[in-house]
Amino acid sequence: MSSLDIVKAHAYGNDFLLAEAEHAGGRDPSALAIAMCDRHTGIGADGLILYRRMPDGASMTLHNPDGGRAEVSGNGVRCLAAWLTTRFDQTGELVVRSDGGDKRLLATGRDRSRVTFRANMGAPSDIRTRRVEADGESFDVVTLWMGNPQCVRLGLWPTDERFNRLGPALATHAEFPNGSNVEFAVVERADRVRIRIWERGVGPTLSSGTGSCAAAVAAVVAGGAERLLDVEAPGGTQRVEWLGDTVWLTGWAELVLEGRWLL
Repeated sequence: MSSLDIVKAHAYGNDFLLAEAEHAGGRDPSALAIAMCDRHTGIGADGLILYRRMPDGASMTLHNPDGGRAEVSGNGVRCLAAWLTTRFDQTGELVVRSDGGDKRLLATGRDRSRVTFRANMGAPSDIRTRRVEADGESFDVVTLWMGNPQCVRLGLWPTDERFNRLGPALATHAEFPNGSNVEFAVVERADRVRIRIWERGVGPTLSSGTGSCAAAVAAVVAGGAERLLDVEAPGGTQRVEWLGDTVWLTGWAELVLEGRWLL
């Protein structure tokens, strides 16, 4: 029987499976993600990260539970960095290379299997305010690129019914041919934003690193927020700083288990 060594980690409840790409044996990563991320017949996770170690960090590809390939995850990047820091004792600035660009991270604290990082998430781009129609409603959203596509709906906190109806409608909207991650955001104070997240290819998640960054940018552009703010998701609060052209994200990631997937 063949097998694959797996690490599970999470950041504020947004969980990922990590495996070395060279050990996957050439198996279809989409099929692996579908099987492994299933919460009933697999291990259960919001995504599968296949990585290759490099002298200054690692490269990675991310596959969603539906098998689709995503550009990057801010929380997933931190999960991988926590593994590199804890298992391989890599110190100093780490670079994680992804389809959404290179992300540079510096550990700022460690408590056993939990590591806190301040990460350079790059510059947001293609920031637009547009009006969309979704599931019979018309409203304004802020769309942008944060290493991956993001759609932020600023306004009142959505009910469960509205969240579960509009989340998938926006994530698969015709305006976004490659799909989009979706955040419903409320600016509670100039330095605090609260969000709910519907991730493309995943569904509701407890947290999102790039989603937190996107919500912060949208709140500054269209919601009167400051550039230094806390973003609270159901899984916890991360710090976002939009300094000059660059967005910085600070938060922790925690290692949960090392195991073996029986292929």
